[in-house]
Amino acid sequence: MLSDEINDAQRLVRTDAYQMSIGELVSMYEAEEIKIDPEFQRLFRWEISQKSKLIESILLGIPLPPIFVYEKDDGNWELVDGLQRLSTILEFMGLLHDSEGILQPPLILDATKYLPSLHNVVWEKSDQIDAVAEENQMPLEKTEQLAVRRARIGVEILKRPSDNQTKFDLFQRLNAGGTLANAQELRNCIMLMIDRGYFLAIKAAAESDPFLEVAKVSSAQKEKQRHMELAVRFLVHTLVPYDGTLDVEEFIDDGIISILGEVDQQTALSILRDTFELLQTAAGENALRRYDGANHIGKVGLIALEGIAVGVGKNIAAIKKLSDPASFVLEKSQTFWREDGTSDFTSPGMRGTTRILRTVPFGEQWFKP
Repeated sequence: MLSDEINDAQRLVRTDAYQMSIGELVSMYEAEEIKIDPEFQRLFRWEISQKSKLIESILLGIPLPPIFVYEKDDGNWELVDGLQRLSTILEFMGLLHDSEGILQPPLILDATKYLPSLHNVVWEKSDQIDAVAEENQMPLEKTEQLAVRRARIGVEILKRPSDNQTKFDLFQRLNAGGTLANAQELRNCIMLMIDRGYFLAIKAAAESDPFLEVAKVSSAQKEKQRHMELAVRFLVHTLVPYDGTLDVEEFIDDGIISILGEVDQQTALSILRDTFELLQTAAGENALRRYDGANHIGKVGLIALEGIAVGVGKNIAAIKKLSDPASFVLEKSQTFWREDGTSDFTSPGMRGTTRILRTVPFGEQWFKP
């Protein structure tokens, strides 16, 4: 019954809420009692106009949306939603540190619709601001600084969810339609929460030369975490069985959580690295591109990832035992596209659930030595 499901789910979610001043939050940040993970900061991409509008809202007394924090075992808070807002405030005050712990130059504002005089406004003058000479900077008056510090914001506290899946579901719902750009950025954040070391190891593998060359990830795509998306999809399709019942995105979400919790890190990373190093040796940037019998054409798509890369990954131990693994992979990856079965992978209107039930099993069989 719905009422029973609601009661069961509510037991997994424990929350608390406070109204806090911005000054109090800033003091907690300085005391390292509230943490903005450095990897989260890499996703901090607000434009100057968005930052200026936030400070405008504070000065005008417009209520800000609450921020959400996750209460860690030591009682400190980890920010899970509200990154852009809190980071902008800290940057404006000249208190924001980057992923290396280095203090960042203070923010200088631009004019807004209601406060055009915000142009070149700073918290206080600084020679660390390269964009505008110190004599042209316009510091806030002390009364305005106090108004910012005293402005209040709601803080919703998530009380240590009992399992990783619940934590992910909460985080995903908080960010639905919100501040993070895509599904993989959400996954990145929850992977960080579950196992930081595991996440960073996958990230390093996804940023390696063999992976980036074979996946043909552009700088713009990398900025949007396309390399991480492909690495995560590869690992999930290689290591987690799929029965076709879950939506593909939900399957990837659940799959990477189960891998972080159940699959030995070295095992997963060895499969990922060995597969893409072998693909690079076999065909370089053409390894996952369609072959028409004479030339490699087109872009790297999910069919190639699921059929070729995953097919190699599922058989990597056996393939490495061959006398010439690279030649085997090159021949099989090129003839892959001419097999009758692969024509079923691109039917118009095909759902991802259906495609994966075809591509992954085909690739596993196709690349068996």
